[in-house]
Amino acid sequence: MTRGATNRTYWAAGAAVVLAALFAAGAAFATADGPDDAGGSAARTPALYSPDAGFARDMAVHHQQAVEMSFIVRDRTQDEPVRGLAYDIANTQANQRGMLLGWLDLWGLPKVVADEPPMSWMESAESTKSAGATDSMGSMGPMGSMGPSEGHAGHGGHATKPGALMPGMATKEELDRLGSSSGRDAEVLYLQLMTDHHKGGVAMAQGCAKQCRTPAERALAQGMVEAQQSELKLMADMLRQRGAAPRE
Repeated sequence: MTRGATNRTYWAAGAAVVLAALFAAGAAFATADGPDDAGGSAARTPALYSPDAGFARDMAVHHQQAVEMSFIVRDRTQDEPVRGLAYDIANTQANQRGMLLGWLDLWGLPKVVADEPPMSWMESAESTKSAGATDSMGSMGPMGSMGPSEGHAGHGGHATKPGALMPGMATKEELDRLGSSSGRDAEVLYLQLMTDHHKGGVAMAQGCAKQCRTPAERALAQGMVEAQQSELKLMADMLRQRGAAPRE
């Protein structure tokens, strides 16, 4: 792919995320201000351990690391395509993170739940079906899972690495490597780490798009899926231009 085509793909991906975020924001106001349905507004408020709340908490953490990595690489290279991609990812995911945390505030729910294993909300639909006991917004409690540093199979076919909190997230050692590298080495490592990060994020967003009950949140999650899949193609092209490839 030529540099011009790469830039066009990059801007298309960014535009898709912006449009999805704007739509989701408008839908949130419409949901909050609209008339009650038969169940009343309280029935539409997600419960503490619902997929809606779990996704908001987990994706806020996931996005925060993407923002951190993007700021790191902007200081480690002068390559404009990589710096431009990093700037777009940092701004987009910081804005989306603000929306997710804002919804938790709107719902009167905490941003951190100490006894909630990461991504346990992605299991709630199947568990609810087997147990046959939960309310319409998924009020069941957290489910047991291995700790974040033990390394285990993630959701959507993506594994959590030892030392990483959720699928796709970088470890502290990988972040340290990124911060100590420069030039092409920093570019390649960032693109590889962000590729892993996006794959994990897409799996999470697909889970919310299927399980979440809040229309605005489902719309935002679907927008994340489409934009990050587009950015995955872009990053694969950028890696090829640098004689590298995504990690297995």
